[in-house]
Amino acid sequence: MAPPIYSALIISLGLGTTMTFASTHWYLAWMGIEINTLAIIPLMAQNHIPRAIEATTKYFFVQATASATLLFAGISNAFLTGQWDITYTPYTLTSTLITLALAMKIGLAPLHSWMPEVMQGLNLLTGLILSTWQKLAPLYLIYHIQPNNPNIFIALGLLSIIVGGWGGFNQVQLRKILAYSSIAHLGWMILILSFSPPLALLTIIIYILMTFSLFFSFMLTRTTRINSLSTTWAKIPILTISTPLILLSLGGLPPLTGFMPKWMILQELTKQSLCPLATMAALSSLFSLYFYLRLSYAMTLTMPPNNPAGTLPWRLNPRHNTLPLALTTTSTICLLPMTPAIMSLMPF
Repeated sequence: MAPPIYSALIISLGLGTTMTFASTHWYLAWMGIEINTLAIIPLMAQNHIPRAIEATTKYFFVQATASATLLFAGISNAFLTGQWDITYTPYTLTSTLITLALAMKIGLAPLHSWMPEVMQGLNLLTGLILSTWQKLAPLYLIYHIQPNNPNIFIALGLLSIIVGGWGGFNQVQLRKILAYSSIAHLGWMILILSFSPPLALLTIIIYILMTFSLFFSFMLTRTTRINSLSTTWAKIPILTISTPLILLSLGGLPPLTGFMPKWMILQELTKQSLCPLATMAALSSLFSLYFYLRLSYAMTLTMPPNNPAGTLPWRLNPRHNTLPLALTTTSTICLLPMTPAIMSLMPF
């Protein structure tokens, strides 16, 4: 893809999200999400291979369905209330339709089935954009809906945590595993959104840091399958140490950064007298922890070196700048001791 075209698409991604953030009108917010969708589709199809074209087509149809539902719900809400304000959705039917349409856009269970298949057909950089930046605008609108009955958020969140963990079992493609990881982490965000929006924001920020670190690590080693992880020691040896720590942080193990949001979410659910819900969420997260441990062992302990036939990529010179990876990896691993300072800065 020509650099001017690529730059224009990246600028359009930023413009679409910014338009949604700055909107108080349903139609303008919908336009921002559509600009986002139309900007990422050429990025998804830039590799002219059947798998990428198939993933792009699936993504387009799913997003078109969700956008049509969102526009219909927004128009219905304006017809019933007489105004287009995105913060005013007093009717249960329209707020539920809007929530389900946005859940389909970001891949929350049970509307998640497109996410792993689409991720499998993308390169790692486009998959990173889909897993992080493309979630921001819909999550912003979900935050502003805030239905009077939080049960729909609880149901979507808990189901996403379970499905995100269960779906990662027996997967050998890293991009599918990362897709299920995204579904599980979105479940944690939605679960707490009704009770503590600042805590949901903190969860999103930490999730983006951890996901960027993991995707960038796989981009440096050019790895897309579990079997390829065992040759990381030959390509970039330091990643043999840092990547398992990133994976364990995504799993929420202390004393890594990923433990912080889960710990605080479980604490907040307990304060809201939702101890059974907190227990179910904590137990369901063990599913995700299993495949993170599986990936960690694949890099370090259990799998012998799987040297491919042909030229071994020995000590490759990185094609990307590694400073962002160093900064995000440090944040992914070492921020847990700063939890009291973070809690004092955010209005929990």
